[in-house]
Amino acid sequence: MRIEVDHPDLTVARQCQLLGLPRSSRYYAPLVRHGADEDLMRQIDRQYTATPFYGVRRMTAWLRRQDAQVNPKRVRRLMRLMGLEAIYPKPHLSLQNKANPTYPYLLKGLGIDRVDQVWCADITYLPMRRGWLYLVAVMDWFSRYVLAWELSVTLDAGFCVEALQRALALGTPGIFNTDQGGQFSGAAFTGVLHEAGIALSMDGRGRAFDNIFIERLWRSVKYEEVYLHDYQTPAEARLGLGRYFTFYNHQRLHQALDYRTPAEVYGLPPTPRRSQAGIIGSLAAAPVGLRPPSAAASESVGVGPP
Repeated sequence: MRIEVDHPDLTVARQCQLLGLPRSSRYYAPLVRHGADEDLMRQIDRQYTATPFYGVRRMTAWLRRQDAQVNPKRVRRLMRLMGLEAIYPKPHLSLQNKANPTYPYLLKGLGIDRVDQVWCADITYLPMRRGWLYLVAVMDWFSRYVLAWELSVTLDAGFCVEALQRALALGTPGIFNTDQGGQFSGAAFTGVLHEAGIALSMDGRGRAFDNIFIERLWRSVKYEEVYLHDYQTPAEARLGLGRYFTFYNHQRLHQALDYRTPAEVYGLPPTPRRSQAGIIGSLAAAPVGLRPPSAAASESVGVGPP
């Protein structure tokens, strides 16, 4: 049973008496307001996208210049919650799950000259007007073609596995590269790759640029879509990202690809047909909701929105 403050007949004191509780044991629990944290996280995300080499101290100093009343402890907590870390070689990076194995980096000195030779995946934080989401994408390294993507409200491995399985419906790479995060090193994700006979490669510690092409993708997604539209809800984010990734794959010209589109380099027509856009383009109109955060997932990664 619980004590009802607005009970029409019984006072709080009488309810405590009936439950055998002292009146002093019932205190008012103030509502926790996360609006200030969300505003700070949006500022941090924008600045980090522009200057990914900013660590906690520089980010704190920058926020103070914007008249934010913050200390390093608070900035560190928010950056960890967002999965952000300054890009430069350093010891003691964010720890991967020690129970999960890691794999060597296989791309050093490797000439990547064809599609489906190497795929990569990564996760980024997405701000909304209220709250935030996490976005995972699977991309072909050579063509920059985004094979699949998925959104989640928590950093569990489930949404990463869903994106991987959809990507594998399009083809099979020789090597799959990720960072050492628990979402990618866990058995659920690596098991799918092992079953498909795909070699696993993981970025070295302190070497964020090992997965540089998908880091550039995040910069494009945020500057060309997310920051321009200021999503209000998860459904609005899914629709907007669905449209953007269709544009990115089939219409956006890339200087590094000799001003061709990723779809052209990957071997698809520049204008998506329904059969080929089913996995990516149709997501813009698909009525797919986000999975609610599970208790097990939150415990496994220790991160999730309040």
